[in-house]
Amino acid sequence: MNWNGVMPAITTSFDSNLSVDHAFIARHCCWLLDAGCSGIVTLGSLGEGATLSFEEKVQIVKTAVGAVNGRAPVVASISALSTSEAVALAKALADEGCDALMVLPPYVYQGDWREMKTHVSAVCRATPLSCMLYNNPVAYGTDFLPEQINELAADHENLESVKESSSDARRVSAIRALLGDRLEVFVGVDDTIVEGIGVGATGWIAGLANALPRESVELFNYAINCEHEKAFELYRWFLPLLRMDTVPEFVQLIKLVQAEVRMGNSRVRPPRLELVGDHLAKVRDTITQTLDARPQLVNGRAIPVK
Repeated sequence: MNWNGVMPAITTSFDSNLSVDHAFIARHCCWLLDAGCSGIVTLGSLGEGATLSFEEKVQIVKTAVGAVNGRAPVVASISALSTSEAVALAKALADEGCDALMVLPPYVYQGDWREMKTHVSAVCRATPLSCMLYNNPVAYGTDFLPEQINELAADHENLESVKESSSDARRVSAIRALLGDRLEVFVGVDDTIVEGIGVGATGWIAGLANALPRESVELFNYAINCEHEKAFELYRWFLPLLRMDTVPEFVQLIKLVQAEVRMGNSRVRPPRLELVGDHLAKVRDTITQTLDARPQLVNGRAIPVK
């Protein structure tokens, strides 16, 4: 497993009946890879994994694996209410041909370190696949501290990466200080990508890449290659949209950007609801104004509009 680059955490597209739109998911995966993304992450928070049934998750991974057809890794997120379900899901998705797993803490229950270590360890042991630990204390209420990540890495050879979504770039440097190159560290919050790379991150599990993959890849490349002025210029343009990845309605917002660029629709599954009224109007204004100033891509390089 090659953990690096920009790997979009893909949204799950729904048709007018709120059933999974597999044809679009397949097309979306190919479009993202054509734009330079290095992998596909399925079934995550942005993918509305909590609203998907076990069988729907299996079928989505099957669709992604078939569409990608070996061009890049397909990562399957493992999230469940119980450890037994998480283990069963990991095995089922491995059978469908995914290349790696992104391991989340259990839904709802915010356990102590002993419990969370046991849960993550069970999923890591369930298959021989490479695993990424997903640390998102803001969303899940469970915080894997750098010392605890170090302990997990010592116990599980196939734990090879961590998605750090604490919104604190210091966590990236703390993990690096403890583990060196033992784990690849991915930024999991869109509006900290440049800062995260600056202190040692080597990848990005990206949200807005669902709608703007070329700009996301270009921003990542500028930052990883230490082209600071170019990175900042592109970052400054991108930030109003990247910040949409940091609020409770992030799924609705990112799907709205997808709809605006004609690569998806705004449908979400309850309990999420589509935005309405003044809130929707303000969001659309932000999206429209930002896209109106969208950088031109010249020979694959982003040239911001002055």
